[in-house]
Amino acid sequence: MKAVLLAGGLGTRMREETEFRPKPMVEIGGRPVLWHIMKVLSQQGIKDFVICTGYKSEIIKNYFTNYGAVNQDFTVTLGDQAGITYHGAHDEFDWTVTVADTGPNTLTGGRIKQIEKYVKGERFLCTYGDGLADIDLKSLTEYHESHGKIATMTSIQPLSRFGVLDLEPDGSVKQFKEKPQVEGWINIGYFLFEPGVFDYLDDDTMLEDKPLKTLAADGEIAAHPHAGFWQPMDTYRESKMLNDLWDSGDAPWKTW
Repeated sequence: MKAVLLAGGLGTRMREETEFRPKPMVEIGGRPVLWHIMKVLSQQGIKDFVICTGYKSEIIKNYFTNYGAVNQDFTVTLGDQAGITYHGAHDEFDWTVTVADTGPNTLTGGRIKQIEKYVKGERFLCTYGDGLADIDLKSLTEYHESHGKIATMTSIQPLSRFGVLDLEPDGSVKQFKEKPQVEGWINIGYFLFEPGVFDYLDDDTMLEDKPLKTLAADGEIAAHPHAGFWQPMDTYRESKMLNDLWDSGDAPWKTW
């Protein structure tokens, strides 16, 4: 099974980091967050990736084109680039990475539609290039196969951003609840899609709008609850928090 990674957005809420690089290339522990997502998936058997790029696509292209030189010592005879010798090895030798430039302003549904030729006729995983989770692919796949629908999304019950008060009818404070879980569920990405999903996409659509709503109306999508770790990297504060987790040696998504 291949993984399609959406890595083309502008990342406007992280302008201090994304002015010069796409958000999926912002680093955690010296490696792009995109790499961390791929590493989590590769540990569970997915080693064939299609990266949908857009904003500053060349940075992602250069990273994977020069992956050996970026991550290893090497010796090169100047004037003979074909004579480069790498010293040591890296664990990603068996990854296959297709980098597809899907345009700087293309919406998420349009990006997926454009890479249909790379996953044609196959079930595939699709996720965002900036959200880390200790996703359980075996459980997700078993659930997906159990219901027979076109799509499965992962979902969680998030914590409230704020503490909550329980009040008595007279206004007295009964108790404090520090950032409790909210009652609703949210989509965290990590979709499994059957090939039929492309019938719901076109070049100018946002995945999270008409396609998912139409799949729901047709009874063709289900949600798999995720009880583990999930954290998007939408802001500089979240970037720092993820780096702090990594530096602590207790990063929940690190399974290698």
